[in-house]
Amino acid sequence: MPQCQEPVELFSADKLHARVRELAVEINADYAPESSLHLAAVLKGGFVFLVDLMRALARPATIDFVAMKSYGSETCSQYIPRMVKDLEEEITGRDVLVVEDIVDTGQTLSRLLEKLSERNPRSLRTVALLNKPSRRLVSLELDYVGFTIDNQFVVGYGLDYAERYRHLPYIGLLEPLPQTE
Repeated sequence: MPQCQEPVELFSADKLHARVRELAVEINADYAPESSLHLAAVLKGGFVFLVDLMRALARPATIDFVAMKSYGSETCSQYIPRMVKDLEEEITGRDVLVVEDIVDTGQTLSRLLEKLSERNPRSLRTVALLNKPSRRLVSLELDYVGFTIDNQFVVGYGLDYAERYRHLPYIGLLEPLPQTE
């Protein structure tokens, strides 16, 4: 792994928490007050966002986790995304909100949504903390987006580079940019 300097702060912890609260307001407005959401976080990066979002929602919510494999320890996608950890809960007839840390090429999320929609949830929506549309390889509409960013390599708040930097309370730019062939 090449040496990288400490990340340069892009979104502070305060700015992240404020935006998560705003997203919760948007999400709450789109569902009936009595409905319960099933939050399905994409591991590993989505877990921090999931916790903060769940606490900000003004409704009952259950949680679950799914893991998709597409990057490994590299910075560029090398193969078709595959599910390596499936949901534990049944989602048929439920309102499911997929919680994703960052949507880059869109291939991983697109594949996941395809698999989940086969299980006939009542509704299936997405919330992504970060959206990087300049790298999109598939057509994909996101229901809720925290921030849209340029083609930058970001870490912190659950996002990593080779399993490092997840612990940071902010999102930072990793410079120099890791090689992405």
